[in-house]
Amino acid sequence: MANDRIPMTREGYEKKKAELDYLENVLMIEITKRVATAREMGDLSENAEYHAAREDQGMNQAKITMLKDQLARAELIDPAMVQGNGVVVFGTKVKVKDLDLGDEEEFQLVGPGEEDYDQNKILITSPIGQGLVGKKKGEVAEIQVPKGKLRFKIIEIAMP
Repeated sequence: MANDRIPMTREGYEKKKAELDYLENVLMIEITKRVATAREMGDLSENAEYHAAREDQGMNQAKITMLKDQLARAELIDPAMVQGNGVVVFGTKVKVKDLDLGDEEEFQLVGPGEEDYDQNKILITSPIGQGLVGKKKGEVAEIQVPKGKLRFKIIEIAMP
């Protein structure tokens, strides 16, 4: 999966770059100062502040590494240029009916940096996103998720 391209809009790409800049040039400096201050407090084996700061440093570095990987694999896509031809693709809005609950939902398939679950903007790489890609109006998508299997009938496909 390391070489898989990640579809992103220019906006999503810029958001990820800004987040990376903040993590590297603001947060990492603050954490490094916390580590240095805690180190000056003496015995490191019993220094909770030092260990907490080092843990924060490791988690921040992991986020930085993940963002760099995503940006390196980004495939910039202009949603206005995507032609779905009646098929669910990156950027499309999909109205579905949950065949088990009877509810209707609408999702927009987006790239990293643009996901907003309150607005039903879901990652195209998410289980639901992957399950909907390639489907046409009227087809049923069966999607395995941690809670079981979702069954969505595609009601409508539109470009935003």
